[in-house]
Amino acid sequence: MKVKKAVITAAGYGTRMLPATKAMPKEMLPILDKPAIQYIVEECVRSGIKDILIVLSRGKHVVEDHFDRSPDLERQLEKSGKTELCEEIKSIASMANITYVRQTEQLGLGHAVLCAKSFAGNDPIAVLYGDDVIIGEDPAIAQLCRAYEKYGKGTAGIREVPTEDVVKYSSMKLSPLDDGYFEITDMIEKPSKEQIFSNYSILGRCVLPSEIFDILENIPYGRNNELQLTDAMKQLAVSEGMIGVGFTGTRYDMGNKLSCVKATIDTCLKDAENGEELKQYILELAEKIR
Repeated sequence: MKVKKAVITAAGYGTRMLPATKAMPKEMLPILDKPAIQYIVEECVRSGIKDILIVLSRGKHVVEDHFDRSPDLERQLEKSGKTELCEEIKSIASMANITYVRQTEQLGLGHAVLCAKSFAGNDPIAVLYGDDVIIGEDPAIAQLCRAYEKYGKGTAGIREVPTEDVVKYSSMKLSPLDDGYFEITDMIEKPSKEQIFSNYSILGRCVLPSEIFDILENIPYGRNNELQLTDAMKQLAVSEGMIGVGFTGTRYDMGNKLSCVKATIDTCLKDAENGEELKQYILELAEKIR
């Protein structure tokens, strides 16, 4: 089945990025000249997905404003002769069919995904974590969608990470398939070192069948008294298996200060207007701090 709907979870508090996120959602933190969440929406659009639900929490109306039209700004840009920039601003509002739902309580990632039940209906959904921006030529979620369409099973974007990170994320029990895919038969959220299956963790992307909602509605709340999406995917993996996709692209954790800086530097170095000047600055700075 073709994956045509995406859910972006963007309801978290952003505590790791305080005080910057006291009044601004972490999803709106800029990477060069675009907010992080725009990169995620663009990833969906490049993957052929234009029906997108963004799960928000109280105080994040600025995300909705960003993807809305801004007539006063557009008129000012046109008046100033900045036609190209004006068209770029207009295109933000028309790139996808974006709707919103509010997660009224912060009860975990699984609860955030459960808020999308009506939106998904009986269709599979691509789930993109709002913390994770993945930039590459082949959109990460497109890679997962292709695997879902090939195998007809839920898919998870995975990578091998250091042991100290596995205990912060999740651990997959898996075996290799062809084309760089893996069969996942079990998983655990934030394992202790004794519970680790492997050093492969889910990082920011998955594609799930509609059955995930029934599972989420019936499993108990888990770690930190939250509804854990990993616990629901574990049931899916044990009962029918899931597919792990070692996606390509560079991942940036927008809840990590250094990762945010790296995202801006990497993006700016590729920018036609500013890339060369930044490169020279970095080279000069390297000489000073040796």
